[in-house]
Amino acid sequence: MMATMLEIENVYTAYDKADVLQGVSLTVQSGSITCLLGSNGSGKTTLVRSILGLTPARTGRIVFNGADITRLPTHKIIATGIACIPEGRKVFPKLTVEENLRVGAYQEKSDKATQARMADILQIFPRLAERRGQLAGTMSGGEQAMVSIGRGLMCAPKLLLIDEPSLGLSPRLVKENFNIIRQIREHGITVLLVEQNVHQTLAISQFGFVLSKGRVATSGAPSELADRKEVRDAYFG
Repeated sequence: MMATMLEIENVYTAYDKADVLQGVSLTVQSGSITCLLGSNGSGKTTLVRSILGLTPARTGRIVFNGADITRLPTHKIIATGIACIPEGRKVFPKLTVEENLRVGAYQEKSDKATQARMADILQIFPRLAERRGQLAGTMSGGEQAMVSIGRGLMCAPKLLLIDEPSLGLSPRLVKENFNIIRQIREHGITVLLVEQNVHQTLAISQFGFVLSKGRVATSGAPSELADRKEVRDAYFG
């Protein structure tokens, strides 16, 4: 049985005085891809922001590898071994591919370790190896997605939060991105995958949770979730 890496217990998170998350509890098992599904406005990105301390939980607890990180500042949360690939990719457009990747290793003091990680990532993304001197802002959406994922991997995270990786990409690039996420897990990194794309997400996940109106509507193995009423309701009302 896999150990629990991330545990979210009864989290309420508010913007101003309105709770967006209302008693959310979920777990992410070490070595898994766990997906968080839900339509726009369900609270998925707010939960990511709460985990990272960007919009701290009003009440409840967030525990990572046995340590309570609920009240830690964001830079200390990142230092515990959590990285995030933000929605919409968000590369540094006027930096080269290589410079973007190096930004991801800003907490690493050893140049040797940085170079080794760079080599690993360029092996996962051969296209980036070919274009390491190119400005990231001049690349296609699919290539920028690779830069963003590669940058997240440069800090050698234990847990990678990936927010809406299929957003704005063609079906071919979505498929390519999901294959890369599967590879990331094979490299021993635990993934919390936040998505709207139900079928592709369930195909690569080991377990899933469905958010609706700031609450966990249902959870289960992908085979159970695929036809569940709560999944249809969350997406199609």
